[in-house]
Amino acid sequence: MSNKIFKGIMPALITPFNSDGSIKRDAVKEIIDYEYSCGVNGFYINGSTGEGPALSLKSRIEMSEAVVEYNNNRGVIIEHIGAPDFLDAEELVKHAERVGVTAISSLAPNFYFSFSDNEIIDYYKRISSLTSKPVVAYVTGMLKTDIVSLVERMMQIDNVVGVKYTIPDYFLMRKLCEVNNGDINIINGPDEMLICGLIMGADGGIGSTYNVMPDWYVKLYEAASKGNWDEAKQWQYKINKVISLILRVSENGAVKGVKLALRARGFDAGDAVYPSRKYSDSELAAMKAELIKLGIEL
Repeated sequence: MSNKIFKGIMPALITPFNSDGSIKRDAVKEIIDYEYSCGVNGFYINGSTGEGPALSLKSRIEMSEAVVEYNNNRGVIIEHIGAPDFLDAEELVKHAERVGVTAISSLAPNFYFSFSDNEIIDYYKRISSLTSKPVVAYVTGMLKTDIVSLVERMMQIDNVVGVKYTIPDYFLMRKLCEVNNGDINIINGPDEMLICGLIMGADGGIGSTYNVMPDWYVKLYEAASKGNWDEAKQWQYKINKVISLILRVSENGAVKGVKLALRARGFDAGDAVYPSRKYSDSELAAMKAELIKLGIEL
């Protein structure tokens, strides 16, 4: 059986939560229903966009349960379980197994501290031993090592099927696409370069700004799948104008801007985790106006 399990457009779902950390379940359902109506293939939850590592174990578990319930088997659910405390990560893996997500994912542990390749491999072996689900490693530029060699070793671990690749280096991505004789699931991470990932062999994409304009990403992916690269380019160029707006508004990263843009679109996305600042009514109105100018329907 091929490792190329996950394909298409998978938003890295934001986590709408109240001030006490409880999940805005109605908002989760509304966003999921909307994204599926646009043709997405599933979701990546509790990762960086979902603010998982900054949320309590209780909040992450509640979010996982809400997503699985409202997903209703319409697509895949890949749950990020990485946490600063491995005991929390272990509990999240066991919970994900029970609740019925499709797959497990995790940043390498040196996202938080520095570990050797052998230690990172041991981490993924331990994660894999706790689940019967496919495991998707999350590879970022934080890994200061020979990534091809590391991924080759990862692919020898039971259940590991591939990587979520969030590095803007597509020469390196192509090398990873050839690991394990090409039987590896590569999912593009950088939103602004989805077309680059697809050209170089990625099977699909996971991204923050997919939340805001899922239909545009689906059209980009469909055009690329048919070899209509000129059309795909035009969608990427259009998408990137919205990404530029979101990054400018966020000031650092994308989560704050994505949540504000979703609020502008009428979803109860809430604010980013403390100490992220809250946006004023005038800033929300300005976001609405700019999104309309860029072609987003509110």
